[in-house]
Amino acid sequence: MIVHLVDGTYELFRHYHGLRRAKDGREAAYGAVLGVTRTVLGMLEGGATHLGVATDHVIESFRNELWPGYKSSEGMDPALLAQFEPLEEALTAMGVLVWPMVELEADDALASAARIAERDPRVDMVSIWTPDKDLAQSVRGDRVVQVYRRTGKIMDAVAVREKYGVPPALIPDYLALVGDSADGFPGVRGVGPVTAARLLNRFGPLENFPLAELGQERERALLFKDLATLRSQVALFENVDRLRWRGPTEAFAEWGRRLGDPALVERCRRAVQSLDD
Repeated sequence: MIVHLVDGTYELFRHYHGLRRAKDGREAAYGAVLGVTRTVLGMLEGGATHLGVATDHVIESFRNELWPGYKSSEGMDPALLAQFEPLEEALTAMGVLVWPMVELEADDALASAARIAERDPRVDMVSIWTPDKDLAQSVRGDRVVQVYRRTGKIMDAVAVREKYGVPPALIPDYLALVGDSADGFPGVRGVGPVTAARLLNRFGPLENFPLAELGQERERALLFKDLATLRSQVALFENVDRLRWRGPTEAFAEWGRRLGDPALVERCRRAVQSLDD
């Protein structure tokens, strides 16, 4: 069995901005929700049986209290923000397990779900569908992998080391040194990707660095590592049976109408039949 974990926040952003580019800045009220719903349904039609979607129900998290420059909803298009809750409701009506995160982030949910699924001996692979760099820390050999939707590239542990120069376990340390513009922290001044990889391969985690190596930047680097470290101990579900898709609820027919695509219901029906065949 393959468990598919989807970054719903990334998918919503991807569809929202893709539609605005295609339609010269105009987009239907639920256009991005429809796009994500079709994407997830496409995965189910393609044979996915166990699937969960994580979203940032509230963009801000505990990390905003640790670092004032951390990513937030400030400046986000209200039309995009307004689609998070409808997305969660539409996917839930479709029968998909959704984790709307408030205190933590969608990435924390993906990391936690991967940890729970990985320990189930029935699971052959856990695929985390997101390009976010911080999720590379959740990769485990070729059993827990990242999948880049746009390119279809699969990132196992070997690929992570090839890309960043360090193994998955050191990704939080790597991001602490080089920074992560998507999450809003700058890293350590004067340390780029090559230097970061060299230092980490020499000394290991930041805590093992000689005190003089980072100087006055040490404490800030450790703070950034804390920001980049995903919280993977969230008890989202007990076992992967909870992720098994069994078809839409009765409420999904209304969502098909609201999204302007009533055919979604029939597609779901056919997808359920194919699972039973």
